[in-house]
Amino acid sequence: MQAGELIITDQQGRSGGAADIQQAYKVLEEVMDPEVPVVSVMDLGIVRDVGWADGHLYVVVTPTYSGCPATEYIETSIRDALQNAGFLHPKVAQRLDPAWTTDWITEQGRSRLKAYGIAPPVGSSNKRSLLSGITQVECPNCGSQDTEQLSEFGSTACKSLYRCKSCLEPFDYFKCI
Repeated sequence: MQAGELIITDQQGRSGGAADIQQAYKVLEEVMDPEVPVVSVMDLGIVRDVGWADGHLYVVVTPTYSGCPATEYIETSIRDALQNAGFLHPKVAQRLDPAWTTDWITEQGRSRLKAYGIAPPVGSSNKRSLLSGITQVECPNCGSQDTEQLSEFGSTACKSLYRCKSCLEPFDYFKCI
């Protein structure tokens, strides 16, 4: 030990490597969205970056939309899951630009939404898709295209309420944002 060398930091930071980053991603695959508990934060595409800074793991997330009431809960869940996996004092930060889009939902996430009874977003978040008018939504229960929108808002602001005219079941549609 040389004079001036730091013995321990106040936050117990350490250097991390590629294996640590891979482990963090595995942990994040298990952090579920509180409003749709079958999709992870990775499925939703809200995790924008994972890395090391100042001896600590950091995770950058983009909320699904500004004002989403689940954002704080998700950030706390991410932090708790990483701490439980052995990462000391992980840092979670928000990145609002670029804004999250449903285009970032993974194929696995879309499949999980459908299996849970929520129709995944149709189309893309580009202006042409968003402004083109009526969206043909497939029923996640029976697969019929014969559906109708009952309400612009479903169980949460990011979903619309639909009904299938074939099986008569109501279902949420995850809006294309």
